Amino acid sequence: MSRSPTPTSFFALVVVRRGQRFLMVQEQRYGSSWSIPGGRVEVGEPLLHAAIREVLEESGVPVTIEGILRVEHAPANNGARVRVIFVGSPLDDTPPKSVADSESLQAAWLTLEEIRTRPLRGSDLMGFLEQVASGRQVYPLDLLGGELSI
Repeated sequence: MSRSPTPTSFFALVVVRRGQRFLMVQEQRYGSSWSIPGGRVEVGEPLLHAAIREVLEESGVPVTIEGILRVEHAPANNGARVRVIFVGSPLDDTPPKSVADSESLQAAWLTLEEIRTRPLRGSDLMGFLEQVASGRQVYPLDLLGGELSI
């Protein structure tokens, strides 16, 4: 007896750190709240490519991905959501974008203290940032299997 596939949405988010500052984006949607860069993985797109693309689109900052902080699976009645939270760093000194576009209102390098004063999109975001700041283990990218050819 065959079963129908479970519709699943995949998302790639990235905690990008430079010293004691984190790359944050002010979103166009969701009440102009702040978040780490990330978004939906396109059909046929590897997770790693989606992570790099989303950071660049939303912040204007090119990054390298260093590892995986967390993988989340959230089943629901009508499907499931999988989020991979990556850790990355900037490739160069490109400043974050300051002009709004269809992806975000702006981006900025902020300290944890500055981030605490901003409206955040999700209650889990501060935890991700604090985990990276405290040196929590970051898992190797090879957990993704054959995706590493960028």
